[in-house]
Amino acid sequence: MKVSSSSGLPTTSARSLSALRIAIGCLFLIFAEYKVFGMEFTRGGFQHWINLFLQDGAYPFMAPILKNFVLPHSTVIALFVAYGELAIGLAMVSGILVRPASVCGLIYMFTLLFSSNYPGANAPLWKYFGASLDHSVLALCFAAFALTNPQELWSIHSLRRRSLSRERFHR
Repeated sequence: MKVSSSSGLPTTSARSLSALRIAIGCLFLIFAEYKVFGMEFTRGGFQHWINLFLQDGAYPFMAPILKNFVLPHSTVIALFVAYGELAIGLAMVSGILVRPASVCGLIYMFTLLFSSNYPGANAPLWKYFGASLDHSVLALCFAAFALTNPQELWSIHSLRRRSLSRERFHR
């Protein structure tokens, strides 16, 4: 992605992608906040959601994984989810390690999609897409972040680089 135009100013696409990255990072920080700083999620909330997924809409290939692996290890996995969301949020907002965080976010979104958005075996194809909107939109954003350089603008890295170049200029 081209970060700056011929005039040296950031391109509209660079600004847009960076703003989207920061907004999604803020969402993930909000998601993580109640999970990391509250006890409800790790002490039954996560298990409650997994049981709802099993009752209401896990894809058939995910049901045995949720039942036989996730539920027996639910406390550890709940902590991993909470701190994973925190790490993704921090990476997106700060612009540090955006690509690895985006890959993790993409995997996480697919995991949630297949755990909770099954429209049924006989559903028409369009219902699969409609049911997946909760997670597929974020998955597409994470894919875009993983394939581009959204951290080049409005990130700790870009601020540091600008600061170093100003120091060199003033010497």
